[in-house]
Amino acid sequence: MKSDRKVLLLTGAAGGIGRATAERFARDGFALALVDIDAEGLNVTASVIKQFTDACLLFPGDLQEPAFLETIVDNTLAQWGRIDVLVNNAAWRSLETLATLSLEHWEKTIRINLTAPAFLSRITAGRLIALHQSCVIINISSIMAELAGGYAPAYTVCKGAIESLTYELSVLYGPKGFRSVAIRPGNVHTPLNDDYNTETEQHAGTALISDVEQRTPLQRSATAHEMANAVCWLASEEASFITGTVLTIDGGLSKNFNAYSLKQQLKPNEF
Repeated sequence: MKSDRKVLLLTGAAGGIGRATAERFARDGFALALVDIDAEGLNVTASVIKQFTDACLLFPGDLQEPAFLETIVDNTLAQWGRIDVLVNNAAWRSLETLATLSLEHWEKTIRINLTAPAFLSRITAGRLIALHQSCVIINISSIMAELAGGYAPAYTVCKGAIESLTYELSVLYGPKGFRSVAIRPGNVHTPLNDDYNTETEQHAGTALISDVEQRTPLQRSATAHEMANAVCWLASEEASFITGTVLTIDGGLSKNFNAYSLKQQLKPNEF
């Protein structure tokens, strides 16, 4: 039986952009199917959204397992009979250059960041087409898709590829009523973006964030809730003709040539 309320299926829901997205959709009255390998963090997210909705399914598990992907979709449909929005947000990365990156870490990154979104989207679309339904698929990319850092090569490659996946999904499933969009965040205040350490285990996250913010015209990082608001709008009817594209949300970072500290040396009265 098809539920009266819309349904969000969200991966990487245990924190950061995922938790903020869960909260944003819960506020709008969605039922939520939340996925993450971090069961404890998933429970925290569930407690956060409890004040907004009691319609919530938790799927703690590993997106590297193909059978798990089918379980997520099938159990969500068994519960509510619909999926209106799929957000592929889960991510994993290691901090290594391509010169030292292990094959194991390369393949794990691809399985979680690219293979899982591709096949979760395929499974979801297939099940919904059989039910004469469709949904909006939103993929979370990164500014690193076009600005490589040099220290997370597999992650960078996956973010470029997930944008191409977004185009592919839009072309294949568009005639069936699906939309596929990606967002490309700049630096966002999340635990993932603050776990950088040097080879001697010295914390480097603060310095890296400061450097990025110095090159961002808005002179700050984004909040996870700002990303969640964009996802929610893209999933809405207000964005009904937006598909097969990427929305960059980086505070202007990708269009700026150098840090404002340098600009101030050149034009101290203007910057």
